[in-house]
Amino acid sequence: MRRITFLAACLSVCTGCALAYATAAVPVRSTVVARPQTPVEAKAIEMLREESGRHSRTSLEFAEKLPSRSSNPVLLIATRQQVSTLLPADLQTSWQQTLSRLDPSSASEGYLVAPLRWKSMPFLVIAGNDARGELFGIGWLLRQLAGSDVAAIFTTKAFFTAPEKPVRGYQIGYRMKNNTYDAWTLPQFEQQLRDLAVFGMNTMQVVAPVSDDALTSPLYPAPALETVIGLSRMSAAYGLRFDLYYPELRRDYGRAQDQDDELKDFEALVRQLPQVDSLHIPGGDPGRTPPELLFPLVEREAGILHRYHPGATIWISGQGFDAQRYETFYRLLQQKPSWLTGVFFGPQSRDGLPIQRQRIPREIALEFYPDIAHTMHAQFPVPQWDPIFALTEGREPICPRPAGFTAIYRHFAPLHSGFMLYSEGVNDDVNKFLWAQWGWSSASSAHQTLTQYAHYFLHASSAQMAEQTASAIEDLERNWSGPLLANTHIPDTLAELRRIQQPMESGWRWKSLLYRAVYDAYVQQKRKREVSAEQEAYAALAGSGSSEEIANRARTALASSTPSATEVELHRELFQLADELFHEAGLQLSVSRYQASNWERGANLDRADTPLNDRVWIESEIGKAMQQASEQERIQRLHQLAHATSVQAGTLYDDLGNPSAEPHLVRGRGWRQDPELYETAIDGIADQTLEHGWKFSWLSYAETLYETPLRMHYDHLQTGCPYRLRVVYAGEEYHLPMRLIANGSTELQPYRLRATNPEVVEYELNPAITARGNLDLAWNRPGGAGGGGRGGQIAEVWLIPCAQ
Repeated sequence: MRRITFLAACLSVCTGCALAYATAAVPVRSTVVARPQTPVEAKAIEMLREESGRHSRTSLEFAEKLPSRSSNPVLLIATRQQVSTLLPADLQTSWQQTLSRLDPSSASEGYLVAPLRWKSMPFLVIAGNDARGELFGIGWLLRQLAGSDVAAIFTTKAFFTAPEKPVRGYQIGYRMKNNTYDAWTLPQFEQQLRDLAVFGMNTMQVVAPVSDDALTSPLYPAPALETVIGLSRMSAAYGLRFDLYYPELRRDYGRAQDQDDELKDFEALVRQLPQVDSLHIPGGDPGRTPPELLFPLVEREAGILHRYHPGATIWISGQGFDAQRYETFYRLLQQKPSWLTGVFFGPQSRDGLPIQRQRIPREIALEFYPDIAHTMHAQFPVPQWDPIFALTEGREPICPRPAGFTAIYRHFAPLHSGFMLYSEGVNDDVNKFLWAQWGWSSASSAHQTLTQYAHYFLHASSAQMAEQTASAIEDLERNWSGPLLANTHIPDTLAELRRIQQPMESGWRWKSLLYRAVYDAYVQQKRKREVSAEQEAYAALAGSGSSEEIANRARTALASSTPSATEVELHRELFQLADELFHEAGLQLSVSRYQASNWERGANLDRADTPLNDRVWIESEIGKAMQQASEQERIQRLHQLAHATSVQAGTLYDDLGNPSAEPHLVRGRGWRQDPELYETAIDGIADQTLEHGWKFSWLSYAETLYETPLRMHYDHLQTGCPYRLRVVYAGEEYHLPMRLIANGSTELQPYRLRATNPEVVEYELNPAITARGNLDLAWNRPGGAGGGGRGGQIAEVWLIPCAQ
C-alpha cells in the first residue's frame, strides 16, 4: 500500500470541541501514552522524547496510561496488538471501526495513524504492525511536529502505510578513504541512524574493518573493529537491520592458504558482531576473484556466518567482471545455490540492471547498490556537466540531485527488491533522505521531502520558509545545468539562501548547502575573470611591436587579473565554511588542512585556487617562441599563438568534453533513457590541472563505456575535397587500444595505444569517404572489457577541408 502523503491527508475527521481545539492555537504541550513491551520499543520512545525536544516547539509529556484528567492532546503510541490494552473502554468500538474501515495489512514495518474522539480532546493513535513499524510511525510524528502547523496532526485523516521496498539501506565506510566518517564517534553515527530512521531508512550497511584502504586513519577516534562492533550493537538496539559489506581482497583464492586465511579472518569478525542481518560480497570494486572461485568461498563463509547469525541473508555481485566472467557468473546462478539469497547490482557492472534481471533466475532476488555520492567517473555522472565544475568541485562535492535521482529511482524501481546506497560521507546527505522516502513510496515527491528536510533539520519556522528552502536546494541542482558562464541561476541561488539564512538553524547541514552555493558563485566569478584575462593576452599576442614588447604585454595581461571584492569575499567565506564543516561534521574538504585522503575524495577546497584559464600553457608557448633564433621567427610564432584557439573558416571543430562546444558528437540515448550512460557519450575531465601546462581543451574529453563506440557525424561537407582529420587523444592514464572507422567500414586507424598523453594524430581522408557530403566516425575498443568500462577518451577533433 502506498504512503498517503501528509499534505493530502490533512483533512479533518474530528468534530466538535476536538476540531475547535485543533484549529485554534498551536498546542504547546501534548501527552504521549506509551507502554513499551521490549527494549527496542523503549528505545523508540526514548528517541521520540529526545528528538522532539530538538525538532519541535511542542512539549511532550510521557505516561504509561491515559491520564484521568488532562487538557492536553493525547498521542497513543504502540504496536497494533497492544493498542486495545491502552485504550479506555469508550474508545474500543471506535478503534475497531477504524481498523475495519482501513483494513490495514500485516506488512512488516507498516503503521497506522488514526484520530479518535475522547472527552472532547484531540486524540491520535499511532500503531505499528511491529516494533519497527512503531519506530517509523514515530518518525512520521517527528516530521509532522517539526512542521509549522503542529495542530494539523490531530486532524489528520486516518491512514495506513507500509514500505514498498523491504530493504532501504545506506552504507558507512569507517575508513581513511571516506570524506567524513573516519572522523565520527559512535554518538554521531547514532544521530545519523535516528535521522534516517525518521525518514524511513531501515538498514545500516557497514564496510568491513579491512577493505581496499589504509588500515587506519589519522582522524579515527576509535579503532575500526571497535567502531564496527559498536555500529552492529547500535542497529540491534533500535531493531534496525545491520548489513556487513565484506570484499574478498586476497590475491588468489585458488590457493588453499588464501582461502583458509580469509575464512579465519571472516569468522573472527562475524562472531564478534552482535547482529548481522545480511552479508554483501562484491565480485569486484573492490576485489578481483573470478566467480568460479568466489562462489565456493562465499558458500563456506555463509556456513560460518549462520553459526553466529542463523537468519542472515547472503548477497553477491558481478561488479568488475569482464564478459567471460559474467557468463560464468550467470551459469553458476542458474544452479540456484541454496546458500544464496540474491544478487546486488552496483557500479562497474558491464551488464546493466535490466540485462541482469533477464539473465538471473527470478527466484533469486535482485538488489540495487546505487552510487549517490559521485558526480563524474561514476555510475551516474551529472549529464553534460560544465568541465569547470568538474575541474574544481570534483567527483565528490556537496551534491543534492532531487530531479536527477527522481528520474533514476523511478527508472530502476521495478527491477529491484530494495537498495543499499553507496556513499562516502555526508556530501550526499540530502540524497540519502530522498532515497529513504522513495523506498517507502516511489510516488513520494522530492519537493515534499525537501520541505520536510527543511522543517526537521534546518528548523524552517513556517511552511513558506520550508518551501523557499526546498526550492533553493533544487536550485543548487539547476546551478549545474548548462554552461557555467551563461547560468543566471547561480547568483540567484546564493542570494536566496542568504535571504532565508538568518532565521534558519545554522548547523552543518545548512552550512553544507551554503558552501555549495558559495563555491558555485565563486567559480563563476573566477572563471569569468580569468577568461577575460586570457582573451586580453591573445589580443596582445596579435599586436605589433618587437617580440619582447608583444610577449611582455601578453604576460602582463595574464598576470594583472585581480579578483573583485566580491570574489575575494566568496573565497574567504568558502574557506571559513570549510573549517566549520570540518569541526562540526568531520567533513574533510582539504587534504592539507583536514587530512582528507586525496582531493578526489571530497577535498575540493584544494581546487579553489587552481587556474581556470590557459595561462600556464600560454606562458610556456611564449617562452618557446622567444627562444627562436631570429626576431622575425619570434614574432611569427607569437602571432601564430595569438590564433591558437581560432578555427579557420570551413573547419569543423569539436572541443569534446565541453557540452556547449561539441556539435558533431553523437550523444546517444541520453541519460533519462540510459541513466548509467551505457549507450550515451559521457563528458569527462582528466585527473590533471591547468597549472601543469595542459590546455583546457585537452583536459576535457568525451568517452563511452565498454563496447559502445564514440561517434561523430558531419553533414553538408564539400564533395571531392580531401579532408584532413586531426584528433587529440587525451584524458586519464588508461592504456587501452582504440580503432577508428569511417562510415562503418573504412578503417582509418587499427587498434593502437595512445603514444603520449596528450597525443595529436592526423589522418588524410580519401575524397571518396566524403563523396556523399557526410561523414560518420566511430572509435571502438576491443570487446569484453570489465571494470568500469572507461578509457576511450578523445579531447579535440578538427575536420579540415582541403583548402587549408
